[in-house]
Amino acid sequence: MPKFKLFANKKGIADQKRNNQYVKFARQIYVAAKKGGPDPNANLKLKAIIANARAINMPLENIERAIKKATDAGNSDNYEEIRYEGYGPGGVAIIVECLSDNRNRTAADVRAIFNKRGGNLGETGSVSFMFDHKGVIVIDREQFDVDEDTIMLQALEAGAEDIIVNEDSYEVLTHPHELDIVKSGLEALGYQFANASLQWIPQNTVKVTGEDAANILKMMDAFEENDDVQNVYANYEIDDEEMEQLLNQR
Repeated sequence: MPKFKLFANKKGIADQKRNNQYVKFARQIYVAAKKGGPDPNANLKLKAIIANARAINMPLENIERAIKKATDAGNSDNYEEIRYEGYGPGGVAIIVECLSDNRNRTAADVRAIFNKRGGNLGETGSVSFMFDHKGVIVIDREQFDVDEDTIMLQALEAGAEDIIVNEDSYEVLTHPHELDIVKSGLEALGYQFANASLQWIPQNTVKVTGEDAANILKMMDAFEENDDVQNVYANYEIDDEEMEQLLNQR
């Protein structure tokens, strides 16, 4: 299974991306609290989203504001979950998950992003068969002094399907319906998580270079900057040297 690396960028861009993440988490918290109630202890989905938000240092007041908004009887905001699928430059398969209060606006925005960077929006199911839908629990290796064999055994005993060992993290993979069970089992052992969520993992990757590589990164940035877009998954692969050069050009 391919490994993916996160690359640091300039501080201004990083700060903007962090603010974008706060906006997206606020919307997720609002929807979860609206559907399942404002108490995280009685609403496991809300509890998980809050944990992921706190892992990127989202301020508590932002979280509380989103929950309060959800419990306001006078608030009529209504979001629906929408998944878009399509192809980017170089034949890269892309899945875009959105929370939208205006389906027409979101569809137009997503289509425009695909078209502007040499891609095209497809039908639902047109690329998702190239991905596996999994629960992914990310554990920061710096926070826990545990060897690979031990955490592998603990994860499997908790119900995990597999574990990916990265340089700076362990990624525990679960069946989508078993994410909360495995997460609770590892929490009982004292683990905390950088992230725990459902994700689309590519079965294979497509290597892109040159203009295609530059355009796919610009496309990913455009999706991240859109408030309706919550998550983007793609099966592209760019070698480390070219990735660094492209990021330095921004």
